[in-house]
Amino acid sequence: MSPSGRTHRFAGFGGTDLAWHELGEGRPVILLHGFLSNARRNWFAPGIAAALAGAGFRVIAPDCRGHGQSAAPTDPADWAPDVMATDVEALIAGLKLTDYDLCGYSMGARTAARLMVRGARPHRCVLGGMGAAGIMEAGPRADAFEDAIRNGPAAADAATGKTIHRLMAAEGLAPAAMLGVLAAFAPTTRDELAGVATPTLAILGDDDHDNGSVDGLAEIMPACTPVRLPGDHAGLVATAAFREALLAFLS
Repeated sequence: MSPSGRTHRFAGFGGTDLAWHELGEGRPVILLHGFLSNARRNWFAPGIAAALAGAGFRVIAPDCRGHGQSAAPTDPADWAPDVMATDVEALIAGLKLTDYDLCGYSMGARTAARLMVRGARPHRCVLGGMGAAGIMEAGPRADAFEDAIRNGPAAADAATGKTIHRLMAAEGLAPAAMLGVLAAFAPTTRDELAGVATPTLAILGDDDHDNGSVDGLAEIMPACTPVRLPGDHAGLVATAAFREALLAFLS
C-alpha cells in the first residue's frame, strides 16, 4: 500500500469538490490538518498516518477546502460561517461513520471542537496545537494572518508576511481562499465546550505561546487531559513525541 494512501473525492458545502485520503483498515480515525497546510504535510509526511494504519486504524484525512487537492473557491458565498465543520459533517455522513475517533491540529483542532459542539460524538478526540483561547476565538492571531496574506512584506510583521507568501506560493494556495478560511471562523463559547463529554487529549508545544493554555482547556472540558511536549506551533505535529502521544491515547 502506498504510504500516501488512496485519494477520493466528496462534495462539501455548496457542492464544493473536496479531496480526502485513506490509509489502512480498521477503526476509522479522522485527521484534520492545520491552516496553510494539508493532509500530506501534517499527517502523512511525519509518519502519523502510517503509524495509525499500522496500529489497525483506517485513516481518513481530508484536505480542507482551499488546501491541498481540494477546490479553493473565492466566492464569499462559499465561505459560510463554520463551513470547515460543515464539510467534515458531509464527509462523515457520506461515509456513514457512527463510531470513529477524531484528531485535529491547529485549525483542524478548532474544527474538531466545532464538530463536537455541533453534535458530533467521536469515541475519542485529540486536539493539537490549540489551548482554550485558540479554540474559542480567532483573536489577534487571525488578524495577523489576514494582514500577512493581504500585504506580504508590507504587513505590520514583515517577516511573517514574507514567510506566509512564500508558503502560499510553494503550496499553490490562493490568497482569496485563505482569507475565506479566516472569514468562516465561528467562535466557541465556554459553555459549549463544557458540554463536550468526549474523552479528549489536548497537546500543546512548550514553545507555543499564541493559542492559549491546554490546562485552561482541561478546566473547561470535563473529559480533557492536557499534555505539553517539546516544540513550537509549526513543528510539534512533526515530532515523534506528538505521534507517540496521539497513538497511545487512541490505542
